[in-house]
Amino acid sequence: MNGKTIAIITARGGSKRIPNKNIKNFCGEPIINYSVKAALNSGIFDEVMVSTDSEEIAYTAKKAGANVPFMRSEKTSGDFATTADVLLEVFGCYEKTGKTFDYACCLYPTAPFITTKKLKLGLDTLINNKASSVVPVVKFSYPPQRGFIIGEDNTITYKWPENYSKRSQDLEPLYHDAGQFYFYNIKEFIEKKGVDLEKVVPIILSDLEVQDIDTADDWETAEIKYNLLKEKGLV
Repeated sequence: MNGKTIAIITARGGSKRIPNKNIKNFCGEPIINYSVKAALNSGIFDEVMVSTDSEEIAYTAKKAGANVPFMRSEKTSGDFATTADVLLEVFGCYEKTGKTFDYACCLYPTAPFITTKKLKLGLDTLINNKASSVVPVVKFSYPPQRGFIIGEDNTITYKWPENYSKRSQDLEPLYHDAGQFYFYNIKEFIEKKGVDLEKVVPIILSDLEVQDIDTADDWETAEIKYNLLKEKGLV
């Protein structure tokens, strides 16, 4: 494989809904460790680093084997900073030290379902398709085209009533971001500032492999799914 590749785990401190979310114990170890170890064990990265504004997260990440060569700036640590802002800062900081990369993988720190197999597939898909980006997605479990809206009188109506009598299998499948990782062609990412990338290719995951973790209930569900996947030898 030609080109150098960096894994960037974005782990801001100060989670409000789940305190210390990025380093909270998940099935026996800090949840960020799963992303760090998957990246390291994949063998496809020249650098595995964590971008954080938290000394506690930095300590945990280093203990797991990741690099934290610099702390995230105040500008990219606020509530309105985007992932693109964080990645562009990381690329710029490395460039100042004389280090540049061709491909990047942004991994979320609360994504224990990431595996080395998925990461290898992601990079292969990016390169083989000459893509701008690769994004893992999952199909909506229920067709959004048959969704309800709630009116001012607290009654529900179909958002798209024309789909009321259509069979689910006759509606176009829709997918959403799995919220785990993203691969990028760095040159294109910088040129576009991470916005409106031209060729984004999906990797389709199953429901069992995906779980948003925003609440305590989400956390419990994720642990149940993880243990089931572990029993099946899939993580």
